[in-house]
Parts: sequence; structure tokens; C-alpha cells
Amino acid sequence: MIKLKSRRNKMPAMMLSPMIDMMFLLLIFFIVSTMQMTELKTIPVKLPVATEAVIQNTAKFTVTIKDDGAYWLADKVISKQELINKAREEQKKDEKFHIVIRADENVQYKAVIGLLDSFKKAGVSRVGLATEKDTKK
Repeated sequence: MIKLKSRRNKMPAMMLSPMIDMMFLLLIFFIVSTMQMTELKTIPVKLPVATEAVIQNTAKFTVTIKDDGAYWLADKVISKQELINKAREEQKKDEKFHIVIRADENVQYKAVIGLLDSFKKAGVSRVGLATEKDTKK
């Protein structure tokens, strides 16, 4: 008669290498997805350069002024009055609401100041100006 080995005493072996592979894949996924979330997907403009620029990626309301004078909100062309109205609505919803203005370096100073003044009249006082960081330092 053939004697069979008893399986009751053996503990199932735990395979660690597939678990480690999955952890590395998850880590890579979260790193790549986080990097994509911080990238500004806006209209390409040549920003002025500043040596003391601070990187801030928390703006929800990014206004771009192209060198031809067109106003862009995120990735859509918008009139100045519509832009002011939307900013006024957002300011009413959130008291910590802020705007970042990305103006091309060839845009006249008068256009940027006019937009800043319009925002102030609409009750929006937290406005920032975007620049490129000078890397020659």
C-alpha cells in the first residue's frame, strides 16, 4: 500500500516577489500621476523672468493675456467682462479665492494694470503675477 504524505502540517508559502512588484508599480503610478497634476496646462506665453520667483501651483483661476491682447481663462478665449463676472462669482463662493495673471512679456503694462484694477473693483484683491524663474543665477 502506498503511503501518502500528510498535508496538514505544511504552511502555505507566501510569495513576496509579486507583492513587491505590485507595490513598486503602485508607487510609480502615484509618482507619475502626481507629476501630471502639477503641470500647468495653459496657453503658451513668454513670461518675464524674475530672479526671486516663487513656485506656486495652487491657483484654480489662471488668466492669460497673450501678446495680441486676448484674454484666456484656462484654455478658452474669454472677454474681459466675462472674466470679471466669473471672478466676482468665485470670490462670493470662496473668501480665499485668488487669481494668477500670466501676461506675455510683450503685453503693455497698461493692459495688466487695467485688468488688476477691474479685479479690484469686482472685489477680488488676492491677485498674483506669474513669471519664469531665472536659472542663470
